[in-house]
This record gives sequence, structure tokens and C-alpha cells, in this order.
Amino acid sequence: MDILYFAWVRERIGLPRETVKTSAETVMDLVTELRGREQRYEAAFADLSALRVALDQDLSDFDAPLAGVREVAFFPPMTGG
Repeated sequence: MDILYFAWVRERIGLPRETVKTSAETVMDLVTELRGREQRYEAAFADLSALRVALDQDLSDFDAPLAGVREVAFFPPMTGG
């Protein structure tokens, strides 16, 4: 599964993207796995209310299932301007 990180999420983790093997069933399960990797992931996912997630380029929720998903993207909320 490809994971993409944008804006300050990318800055905290230090990677724009990575490919991971996971047994996570939901986005939240994936976040829990990532948080357990290193402090930089814990910092990036410390406040989930400040994050949005997209599955295969469609906005989604953290309780969404990952079955069949090829790409997960994490990013801060976007505002118009």
C-alpha cells in the first residue's frame, strides 16, 4: 500500500511517500501501526482532528476500511483562498 504525506505531515515524518505492508483493517488501525514505528510518526499523528485522509484519492474517514485500497494520503485540512 502506498502512503502519501502532504504539507506539515510530510515535514514531520520526513518523507513524501512510502510503501508499506500492513495488516490494518481500517485507517485508524494503520495510524496506530505508524505511530508505533518512531517518534516522528507519533508527532505527525498526535492530533487527528488536524488531519484529513483520502483513500485512492477520495476523501474518507479514519474508521474507513482499507480492503482493496492501494493509496492512502494524509494531509491537513485545506481552505479556500
